[in-house]
Amino acid sequence: MIPSSEKWPAQADMLTNRVRKNQRRLKGWLKKTGVSCYRLYHTDIPEIPLLIDWYEGKLHVGVKIKGVQNDPAENEWIQFLIQHLSDALNIAGENVFIKYRVQGTGGAQYTAVANEARIFHVHEGGHQFVVNLSDYLDTGLFLDHRVTRQMVQHDAAGKRFLNLFAYTGSFTVYAAAGGAVATTTVDLSNTYLNAAKINMELNGFTGGSHRYQKHDVLRLLRRGEIREMYDLVVMDAPTISKSKSMKQNLVIQKDYIWMLNALLASVSRDGAIYFSCNLSNFTFNASQVAASHVEEITHQTVPPDFSGKPPHKCFRLVK
Repeated sequence: MIPSSEKWPAQADMLTNRVRKNQRRLKGWLKKTGVSCYRLYHTDIPEIPLLIDWYEGKLHVGVKIKGVQNDPAENEWIQFLIQHLSDALNIAGENVFIKYRVQGTGGAQYTAVANEARIFHVHEGGHQFVVNLSDYLDTGLFLDHRVTRQMVQHDAAGKRFLNLFAYTGSFTVYAAAGGAVATTTVDLSNTYLNAAKINMELNGFTGGSHRYQKHDVLRLLRRGEIREMYDLVVMDAPTISKSKSMKQNLVIQKDYIWMLNALLASVSRDGAIYFSCNLSNFTFNASQVAASHVEEITHQTVPPDFSGKPPHKCFRLVK
């Protein structure tokens, strides 16, 4: 419910104070790690349903709403809060990007909401990535998987690497940096495959050992069409996908068992799969998956800026 306007100044002060508190809490970690893109606020105050990320001096704000998008009163309230915050942080209006996230719209994060192409290069883990802060709900770099990417880099030396539901290929960049001998990046979107290739090239990874394939991952797995063997795989699957290009819908809680079992057929002996999803109440039944070892690594992969409610569930499987 949108509060009455006389409460807005107090709420704006609460939001600003909480963000500054979070900045102080993260200061030592940021200095030690050199992280420059991170979460500043994650619905810390229940009545202020915002997700606020810092991208090297720019604010990316997600507004979680249950009702109708573009409610004028709600827009005015959110603008008031963010204007107050950006003024306090000395962030120019042109460097603030606000997106509305309507709950229950699976796949909407991949649908364009603008056509401004406010594209920037940012840094993480010694690598560069392109982010689009204006045009989609998500920017092209999922900040919550920063640690998981480092794990993949650590494991990648000499490995043949496969990235499914690859999005913009950040895991592929880390695998290549870790010494993977070959990488295959798979996504259904040409837009994101092109972004993955740009990210790889930004970091000096070019040539025929790095391949980009436009495929429906469900179809590949269902039909057993992954013809090669891989030593290291990442499958960061969407919770629900209703893409018109896919032959069937994906519901990860229902589909993960057959998907992982199908994927294991293309994993070499002692090869590993990093499997992740964003379903908060996801449950994993290891007895139904034909891996020799399954370990939940969720808490090891959640970085300090996401230390409240875990933003994902993550598992490492060994064949």
